[in-house]
Amino acid sequence: MADVVRVIGLDVDSAPAPDGYPQVQGARRALRELCREGVVLPAGAFDVLVAAAVRDPNPSFNRGFVEPALNAFGRRRLRAALLDVLTTGPDPERAGAARAWYWSALPLRMPTVVAEGPAGAPEPDDPCVLAREWNELALREFLRNEHLDVRRCILPLLRLRHSSYPPELHALVDQAVAVARNHPDEYLRHRVEIQAGS
Repeated sequence: MADVVRVIGLDVDSAPAPDGYPQVQGARRALRELCREGVVLPAGAFDVLVAAAVRDPNPSFNRGFVEPALNAFGRRRLRAALLDVLTTGPDPERAGAARAWYWSALPLRMPTVVAEGPAGAPEPDDPCVLAREWNELALREFLRNEHLDVRRCILPLLRLRHSSYPPELHALVDQAVAVARNHPDEYLRHRVEIQAGS
């Protein structure tokens, strides 16, 4: 959070917040207000926004970092960064990448949040960009990684029907369903039935 404040130049209110984290809440509030007013984000803002998004344990609050990055730097760049974290980051950040991926599907609603310099004109937006790559890598990560939070964060985003994957991945879909159905975690067992049915 300190990097977000420093790189973007946020004016953070130091008034106490009800949850006891005045700097974090103040930074979130300052970033939200800045985005409402419109801002030209420096090039370094991308990395700190992605880092804050994947490290934020709150699956709602991380949107406040994802949305400015999405609007200023483009969906492809954001999603490529999230895919990289999903496959190379430490487990807590891999879970965070899955939580952040959810918000990467938002429509672009912040036309006055832009990036300075050459990054200021992202390519035309495509809501499906890198979705196929995400589906395959998330499926493989769910099977490979036994970290409970990683699995809990990835499962709701998985498509668990053969029709969503090429034939060579159908066996992995079946494996993912079996892992979730037989897992000791009640959430995974419940969630897979919602997604895959019987």
